[in-house]
Amino acid sequence: MMQLPTRKSLSGKRRWLRAFGLTTAMVMVLAACSTSTSTPTSSAPTGGASTSGTPTAGPPADTSPLTIGISLSLTGDFADPGKAAQRGYELWASDVNKKGGILGRQVTLKIVNDASSPDQVVTNYTNLITQDKVDIVLGPFSSLLTIPASRVAKRYGYSFIEPAGGGPSVFAQKLDNLFFVQPAQTTNGGDVFADYILSLPADQQPKTAAYLKLDDPFAAPIAANIQARFEAAGIQTVYDQTYPSETADLTPVVSGMAATHPDVVIGGTQSLDAFGIVKAMIQLKSNPKWMFLSNGANSPVEFPDKVGAANTEGVFSSGDWYPGSTQPSSAPFIASYTAMYGGDANSIDPTSAEAYSAGMLLEQVAAKTGKIDNATIISTLHSGKWPTLVGDLSWDKYGVPQGEYLLEQWIGGKLVTVYPAASAQHAPVAPKPPWAG
Repeated sequence: MMQLPTRKSLSGKRRWLRAFGLTTAMVMVLAACSTSTSTPTSSAPTGGASTSGTPTAGPPADTSPLTIGISLSLTGDFADPGKAAQRGYELWASDVNKKGGILGRQVTLKIVNDASSPDQVVTNYTNLITQDKVDIVLGPFSSLLTIPASRVAKRYGYSFIEPAGGGPSVFAQKLDNLFFVQPAQTTNGGDVFADYILSLPADQQPKTAAYLKLDDPFAAPIAANIQARFEAAGIQTVYDQTYPSETADLTPVVSGMAATHPDVVIGGTQSLDAFGIVKAMIQLKSNPKWMFLSNGANSPVEFPDKVGAANTEGVFSSGDWYPGSTQPSSAPFIASYTAMYGGDANSIDPTSAEAYSAGMLLEQVAAKTGKIDNATIISTLHSGKWPTLVGDLSWDKYGVPQGEYLLEQWIGGKLVTVYPAASAQHAPVAPKPPWAG
């Protein structure tokens, strides 16, 4: 689901970010630019989650490697989600090569480290395109890096499929070569929670609401969007507090909220502050009937680790890919992922699924058109719906996805999808059980 934007609000975390060490031995680190590293990846075969295109009749097929350039944050503030994206990209390359590549061409990834720096990401994509002459580029992690990187791609006529830059400022550039590989733009992440609450019979809806908002352009708007809809529906706001990203102790903020005894608490959060809010609420024994956190609670690994597994119960968040996904490609993806990296489905960061889905789009364009050049990718993706791990995607002319995130809730120690009903693994549980302490 949603990417972290600013270095300050991050502290190396992301809304789905998990500390998951790399176990792949496929990475060779080479020097590139002053602070970048290069990881060429050409993978070998064993089953996978995607479908490759086959060449059409005509001139002799091009059998040279299809080189894809990617800049990722392998160090710096975005290192954890950057490495999760790397795992997704490299797994996809391995799987597609096991099926014969794209149009008969083996995929080689050239991954370079941008150290979480906007300046370095510009250097990296410029070098990948002008010096390394890669065929295609795929995107980095975060809106902060996607914005300058996408401009470089546009300047040179490259398509820019990207898995983790979904803030409004990305789409405000109005680039027709950009495609964000998530269901909706990041700031719409709470819409599905509002949909659920407002779908309840009027006498079962909350009467009062409290809003805790991180002063962050990718967190506060999520809560603000919910607030506008709730107030329009007659749900009274009893507390509304925005706090700076450097706030270390959230107890005073939460204490003010707890004194109002709201029916529902909405947190426009990133990861660290989400954990802090929960810990303060446990301490203050503040237990609303419903609680939604935009980020932090959607991490199947970090959230229980930081707040205690028993304290996750009943908390809502939103996301795109989840271990129990019914997307046809999900089960093969999980099998392939665990075979390469170990662990189980619950240890997979959604960022890996989003990066893998970016590759899936390339395969589908090639299968549909028999071509895999940048102009074809751009023109083809602008029509129709495209099945991926994160749903069936479509975009407007500037790359804004036209879907909606899924509502997730912690039930029985697991993060499961509860709304909309068509995608639900379990019915939503309310009221929220008491904190375990």
